[in-house]
Amino acid sequence: MIKQSAQFIVFVLLVIGTGGVMAQGPEEAAAEVEKALHLTPDVENGKKVFMVCTVCHGPEGWASPDGMFPQIAGQQASVLIKQLADIRARNRDNPTMLPFTSPRLLGGAQEIADVAAYISALPMNPNHMTGPGFDLELGERVFKDECSECHGPVGEGDKDDHIPLIQGQNYFYLIRQFDWIRSGKRRNADSKMVKQIQRFTSRDELAVLDYVSRIRPAEEKLAKPGWQNPDFPDFVRHSWRTLPAYQMAR
Repeated sequence: MIKQSAQFIVFVLLVIGTGGVMAQGPEEAAAEVEKALHLTPDVENGKKVFMVCTVCHGPEGWASPDGMFPQIAGQQASVLIKQLADIRARNRDNPTMLPFTSPRLLGGAQEIADVAAYISALPMNPNHMTGPGFDLELGERVFKDECSECHGPVGEGDKDDHIPLIQGQNYFYLIRQFDWIRSGKRRNADSKMVKQIQRFTSRDELAVLDYVSRIRPAEEKLAKPGWQNPDFPDFVRHSWRTLPAYQMAR
């Protein structure tokens, strides 16, 4: 398994080094999203495609505590499809992921549909990183007044409008993306949201994201204690992937 993993990493580095990223514009990306949304996903093939994703996201698709990688397990399939197409088209600036969205590694619209279906069916981390819990009353008020109309009353998102599920998301990742959206760095963000959050104070931001990080997904979406993805039994997991949130915060 170690030899196979090393060969895979070398293959990834070769692809990164030689380019291979599809050059697209917004129109092409939108067309790819539309095509992928109307394809019948092959979840078994999605499992194979997901091998590329495990390099950063791990086999469970759970968040890293430092906010570098988001929890993608359980995310709306339509959101995953749009984000993959946007990154590939450079509509969303993500240098880390850009090489992994190349047709050589990821494939085309069918493979995007396949892997999105696979990821969306993965159970979510029951012990993700939450905020400090200092200002939750304000956070709840801001969320209900400013965020729930689009993201839903419990942060469930909207698959038809490609609005992401934000419940159960890593606190530090929420901060990172909020700041990128507000500054314009995340270029595929909804323009209405960009204008809306630009008037948030620092206290508003931290309070609402702390509150959002504590919205617990439905029990049926959560992994059982100690669960590991059985599709990748030989994957060497980092210790933080299975630590409770209070231990990760130390």
